Amino acid sequence: MKEYEVIWEIFNKCPRNQMRDVFVDEIEIEDPEEYVKNKFKGKEVSYEKTVLADGTIVFDILTSQIKQRCSFTEI
Repeated sequence: MKEYEVIWEIFNKCPRNQMRDVFVDEIEIEDPEEYVKNKFKGKEVSYEKTVLADGTIVFDILTSQIKQRCSFTEI
C-alpha cells in the first residue's frame, strides 16, 4: 500500500461564484483509480486520468453534470 495526500475539488456551477469546495485528506491505498471508482460507485461518472511530471495523479471527473477533481500525491 502507498500513502497519498488527496485533494478533492468540487467546482461551483454558479456563474457568479467561482469558488470551489476543497477537501484534503491523507489515505493509504493500493490504487488511486480504484479509489475514484469506489467513491462514485453507483453513479454515472466519467473521468480522465493525467499523470503530472512530479508523479501526481489527477482525475478530472464529471458526475451529475458537476465537475470535480481528485489529485493524488504520494507521501
